Amino acid sequence: MTGHIQASKLQTTFVEDPEIDLKTSEYKKNEMIPAVIADPYCRKILETTQLIPKSAMEINSETNIPISTVYRRIQTLCDTGLVETTGSISEDGKKFFLYRNKVKEISIKYSGSLEITLIPNRLE
Repeated sequence: MTGHIQASKLQTTFVEDPEIDLKTSEYKKNEMIPAVIADPYCRKILETTQLIPKSAMEINSETNIPISTVYRRIQTLCDTGLVETTGSISEDGKKFFLYRNKVKEISIKYSGSLEITLIPNRLE
């Protein structure tokens, strides 16, 4: 057994939301979600960016996750579509990025096939 999920056995359910870019049924992206959710650093980043978008330094400060790990996990979360990046460039030319959790709830169920349900995070 290889530990990989067969594409025909993966079903992802998305609650309809025009702002969430999780409807792309790219198998690789969906396959990554269970592993991402199993990672404690990814879960902490999702938790801390649930209500308010935050910078990598704010995430580091609030979670005590090493800054290099914060950046790596943010990249993983962005790759899966669970976190989005917004940002701006200051007058002195510095880039400033904020990261926001795009999902309020993730449900993973296995009963012969893997089913992933994602509920969007609606920040006002």
